[in-house]
Amino acid sequence: MSSAKILTEKSGSTNIITINRAADARNAVDPETADLLEAAFLAGERDDDIAVHILTGADGHFCAGADLKAVAEETGFKRTAPMGPSWLELTKPSIAAVEGHAVAGGLELSVLCDLRVAARSAVFGVYCRRWGVPLIDGGTVRLPRLIGQSRAMDMILTGRPVGAEEALSFGLANRLVDDGAALSMALEMAEQLAAFPQDCMRNDRLSAIKQWGLPLQEALQFEAEIGADSLRAGATDGAARFAGGKGRSGDFGDI
Repeated sequence: MSSAKILTEKSGSTNIITINRAADARNAVDPETADLLEAAFLAGERDDDIAVHILTGADGHFCAGADLKAVAEETGFKRTAPMGPSWLELTKPSIAAVEGHAVAGGLELSVLCDLRVAARSAVFGVYCRRWGVPLIDGGTVRLPRLIGQSRAMDMILTGRPVGAEEALSFGLANRLVDDGAALSMALEMAEQLAAFPQDCMRNDRLSAIKQWGLPLQEALQFEAEIGADSLRAGATDGAARFAGGKGRSGDFGDI
């Protein structure tokens, strides 16, 4: 495998980003890797041919968090978003393909993504609790929003490992697959997402994200406005196809 710390590959309409430090540090992120990781997401955002990002790790490891050797040296990491892309507001759907451990900053990278595919032996956790290293890449924000305050507090305060089955049971994982199959499932899901009308899907995604920071009436108003944009972008064509017989009885085979 390449010695590059971040590998990128374009598969159809999917931007596959792989953290590639398994041999050295179970894909822990040092400052250089963080910068490369952010750049890989931004490149996919700029590429009009890309519809979905997939984030994964090499050699059966997702990410063990920040490289604590670099943390101990107190050099190189940015004060904001030290893991790299965690402050980005992505416009395209993202999927984390999790094999092995997604812990500490690795957990934070997984919840940056919209969806998570977990291998059966995958483990999530706030392991940095043991070392006095805080969650500063979105963990205290995204995790409670994703799985609820009570479950998030359990993970944040205790630092305990959460296996894939439990993660699936409370929505931290969206799909559970056999070991070694997380990336292939993520690619299958990405192809499904890429096949949908993109303006509508991205607008619905944006509304679901923005509503967290808005009062109910403002959130509903934003949904209505962005929904109108989707209608102008081509939803009437989709409605016409349905009226013509497509998708009846749940058969979406060629849509």
